[in-house]
Amino acid sequence: MSSDNERSEDPGDGAPEQLALIRETVRKAKVPRAKPRTWRGAALAKELPVARVLVNKGVLHLDQYFDYAVPEELDAEARPGVRVRVRFGAGGRNVRGGRREGGGLIDGFLVERLAESDYPGALAALASVVSTEPVLGPELLALARSVADRYAGSLADVLQLAVPPRNARAESRPSPEPLPPPPAPSPGSWERYAQGPAFLRALAEGGAPRAVWTALPGPHWPEEIARAMAATLASGRGALVVVPDGRTAARVDAALTALLGPGRHALLTADSGPEKRYREWLAVRRGSVRAVVGTRAAMFAPVADLGLVAVWDDGDASHSDDNAPFPHVREVLELRAAHGRCAFLLGGTSCTVEAAQLVESGWALPLRADREQLRTAAPLVRTVGDGELVRDGAARAARLPSLAWQTVRDGLRSGPVLVQVPRRGYAPRLACERCREPARCRHCAGPLQAPDQQALDCAWCGRAETSWHCAACGSHRLRAQIVGARRTAEELGRAFPAVPVRTSGRDHILDSVPDVPALVVSTPGAEPVAEGGYAAALLLDGWAMVGRPDLRAGEEALRRWTAAASLVRGQPEGGTVVVVAEPTLRPVQALVRWDPVGHARRELAERAELGFPPVSRMAAVTGGPEALTAFLAAAELPPEAEVLGPVPVPVTGPGRPRRPGDAPHGESWERVLLRVPPGSGAGLAAALKTAQAARMSRGSGEQVRIRVDPPDIG
Repeated sequence: MSSDNERSEDPGDGAPEQLALIRETVRKAKVPRAKPRTWRGAALAKELPVARVLVNKGVLHLDQYFDYAVPEELDAEARPGVRVRVRFGAGGRNVRGGRREGGGLIDGFLVERLAESDYPGALAALASVVSTEPVLGPELLALARSVADRYAGSLADVLQLAVPPRNARAESRPSPEPLPPPPAPSPGSWERYAQGPAFLRALAEGGAPRAVWTALPGPHWPEEIARAMAATLASGRGALVVVPDGRTAARVDAALTALLGPGRHALLTADSGPEKRYREWLAVRRGSVRAVVGTRAAMFAPVADLGLVAVWDDGDASHSDDNAPFPHVREVLELRAAHGRCAFLLGGTSCTVEAAQLVESGWALPLRADREQLRTAAPLVRTVGDGELVRDGAARAARLPSLAWQTVRDGLRSGPVLVQVPRRGYAPRLACERCREPARCRHCAGPLQAPDQQALDCAWCGRAETSWHCAACGSHRLRAQIVGARRTAEELGRAFPAVPVRTSGRDHILDSVPDVPALVVSTPGAEPVAEGGYAAALLLDGWAMVGRPDLRAGEEALRRWTAAASLVRGQPEGGTVVVVAEPTLRPVQALVRWDPVGHARRELAERAELGFPPVSRMAAVTGGPEALTAFLAAAELPPEAEVLGPVPVPVTGPGRPRRPGDAPHGESWERVLLRVPPGSGAGLAAALKTAQAARMSRGSGEQVRIRVDPPDIG
C-alpha cells in the first residue's frame, strides 16, 4: 500500500477517496453523454438548429451547400463565417436516433444558420468549430461564387485561394485599433496627366471613377498609386492594389509608408510568411486596416467599405492563378468594382488588349499624359535593322551591332547600362520571309506550325496547310529566326573588362543597383531598379520575343520592352534605348513612338475582325483523346460555339518540370479550343461546368481539364 492511501488525521487527506466515489457514481449513472464530433444523444440548439456548410471538396458535382445539425454545446460558437469540421461521405444508411453518423472528418465554412432544413433525411451534427473567428463574410462569399461561375469552377476551390490557412498564434493576437481617415493628398506628380487631379478629387469625394492609366516612364508610378489610395482613404473608404510580384509590392509599400506613415495599410505577399500574412489579413478582415497592397492572392482581400480596386501591369503572367479555376486578377477586380460600385484603376507603362477593350466599350476612361510630358519622361529609342547587321559581320557573330556597342560605351561614362536578354526556350512562330507577317490558318486564323519541319498545320484546329501564301505580299516562303542568348554576359565581360557585369534572372534577382558604371544583364521581368535611372539600355534578340508562337507575342514583347525602357533616364538627361529587332515590326514602331495604347487598339481591331479574344470568349479543354471525345459529345454547348481542334499537346520531356495543364509524363493528350461570340461566355462556362460535374459524378477515370480564358492559346 502506498503512502497516498494511508489514513491521516488531517481532514483534507480524505479528498482522493471522495473524488473516486464521485467518479464511480457518475460512471454508473444512466445519463446519455454527448460525444464530440458525433454528438450522439446531444440536444440540438433551441434556435436555428440547422447549419448550412460549404465543405472543402473542390469536385464540381459537390459544388453545393450541405445542412448539418447544430448541437446545443456549439450554439454560441457556430456563427456564420467560421471554420468548422464535419463528417462527410457516410451516406444515408448509418442513422442512429434520427442522427446520421459516420464518414470522414473534413473542413468547411459555416455559411448560415436556419430554422429548418429542406433536406428530408436525417442530418449529421457539426463535429466541431475550429475557430470562432468569422473569416468568410457575405461579400467575399458572393464574390467567390461569381468567380467560380465565370471560370467553370467550384466555390470551394475559389475559397481556397481567397481565405489563407489558419494560424492559431496570429488569430489569438488582437488587431490594432483603426486610425482615423487621413487628409486628402495633393496631386503631386498626377499633375503631369490631364485628368490626374480630377481623378484624385473624385476618389477623395467618394466617387467611383473607372480609368485605364498609361503611366509615364520613370520612378514616379509607385508614389502615384499611393496618392490614389490615400485619396480613397480620405473619403472614409478602403483601397486595394494588386501588383505582379513582391519586388513591385515593396516599392508601393515604401511609397505608401512615406506618404501616410506606418499602420495604415497591410502588405499581403508570400514573402511575409504564413503567420505574418495571416495576421495582416485578419487586420483587414476585422476592419483595423482599410488599405491593402499585395500580390495575386490579395485580389480577394476582405477590405471593409471598398472604394478603390487597382491592378498594376495586368499583362504580367503572375496575375493569372495557376490553381483551379485559374482566375485572373483583372477580371476579379472588375467583378468587385461592378458588384461593390467602387472605383477601378488599371495601370501600367504599357497597355494590354483587354485594357483597350475596356476603354473602347466605355466601361472605363483613358488616363494619359500629353505628348509634351511624354517627350520629357521617355528615353530616346533607336532601332537596328537587318541591313546594318549584314554590313557589320563581326557584330552579327557577337549578336551586337555597332550602334549597340557605341551606346554601351557612351552610357557607361555616366552610369549603369541595362541589357535585356530573352529567356532561353522561346520557340519561334512561322512568318513570311519577305514582310514578316505571321503565318495564319485560312480556316480559323490560328498560327501555323511545322512540327516535323516539313508539313504545315494549324496549332488551333489541326488542319493541314498545303498551299500557304502570304496575304500581305503574296510570298510563298516562310522563316523562323531566333538568336541564342547564352553568351551575352561573357561577351560583354570580355568586351568591357574594366566594368563590372551583374546578372539578374530567375535564380538570382537583384532589387536595385547603385548609380555607378556597370553592365546589368537581366531577363525580362527581373530588371533591377537603378538609383537615378539607367544611362542606357539594350533590348537584344527582338525576334526571340516577337516570334513566339503566341497570340500575345507582339503585345508581350512591347510590354517587356516598355518596362525595361521605363527604368532608363529621360531623353533630356541623355537616356538612350537600342532595340535589336526588325524596325518595321509593329511592336518596334510602337516602342519608338512610345505608343502602347495605339498598338493595343490596332491589335483589338484585328482580333475583333478575326474573332480572337478578348472580343470572343474561349475555353481550352485538354485530356486524353477518348476522354476528350466523350466529354465533347456529352457537353450541351451553346449553338453558336465553335470547336477548334483537337490538336496534340506537346509532351513534357523526362526530367523537365511539368507546368499546369501539361500532360502527365508518358501520356499523349489533345486540346480543343471552344470559341463563342460576346455575350455567350456565361453559357459556355455553365455548359462546361455541368458536363464536367456529370462526368465526375459517374466516376470517369480519365482526367479532363477545363480552363476558361486561357492565357496561352498559340
